[in-house]
Amino acid sequence: MGSSILTLLFSVFLINVSFAADPYFQFDCANNGNFSANSTYGTNLDSLFSQLTSDEVFNYGFYNISIGESTDQVNAIGLCRADKKEDTCRRCLNDTISELQQRCPNYKEAIGWSEFCTLHYSSQAIYGVMETDPFKILVSGNVSDVNAFNQALSSLLSNLSSRAAAEGALRKYAANSTMGLDVFTRIYALVQCTPDLSQSECSDCLATAIGRIGSFSIARTGCRILQPSCNLRYETSPFFEAVDDIPQPSSPPPPSTEGNGNNTTRTIIISVVASIVGVLLLVLCIWIFLRRRKPKETIEIADKEEVIKAESLQYDFATVRAATNNFSDENKLGQGGFGAVYKFK
Repeated sequence: MGSSILTLLFSVFLINVSFAADPYFQFDCANNGNFSANSTYGTNLDSLFSQLTSDEVFNYGFYNISIGESTDQVNAIGLCRADKKEDTCRRCLNDTISELQQRCPNYKEAIGWSEFCTLHYSSQAIYGVMETDPFKILVSGNVSDVNAFNQALSSLLSNLSSRAAAEGALRKYAANSTMGLDVFTRIYALVQCTPDLSQSECSDCLATAIGRIGSFSIARTGCRILQPSCNLRYETSPFFEAVDDIPQPSSPPPPSTEGNGNNTTRTIIISVVASIVGVLLLVLCIWIFLRRRKPKETIEIADKEEVIKAESLQYDFATVRAATNNFSDENKLGQGGFGAVYKFK
């Protein structure tokens, strides 16, 4: 009997220790049906949890997994706080899974919020769906000058919301600080959406969260608004770390030259021919230039008396025969290309 009581007390102690592992942990077991032990849905959920914690792709702390088909399909979204490293993210998701398995056994849908991560699983599609309910609010501390504090806080959260919503598809997160009531007080805040939301959806989700501050946490120095698709937190002491920049896509590699040998050869030939033609044109231009600069030859015309007209050298046949003594051999000088050559007397 005594040993049974000790065993029971020890079990309760372990459960309490487990539940108190993260003082910020909050959860909601959705009224969306239940599954029985050893069911296909339960098997798929276990497989999903195993895959979620063993996935080698960090993906900047955002996970989207679906396993199964039809009514046995399980969908899950995991989101880690953007300023946390991969090992912290995985530990947080593991702890959140353990918490939900104990607090929401056999529920087809549940959501758990830990300090550094959020885990939401459901039998319904949840990826790309903006949800602001259910929600949880945690508050701490009191503010002396409510108006001054709220004015500084409102400006800070508005700026962070715009920045986070404008981020890309890998991360939607922003964090910063501003002066609070005086130079000795600062307000630190962060906002984050699941990156599957569009810019307008993220803005709407955060606007709903900011609106809930005025309804539930007026005059508080610290507050956490937890919603399925987004969350925010502010404190008067630092609680977040610097975030690594998301690397920009590298420049595309130069186009491959494989299989373009003919094009390369053709390009070389065209270049050589163009060079030769250019040289020839240059030489031609120089030659024309020098040709034009050469002085023209001066042709001197003799006096009219010295010019022998062509008609004065023409004789009729009778005159030639008489002058050569009827083409006598005594007057023959030789033989030319057109016949015998004679001298005149």
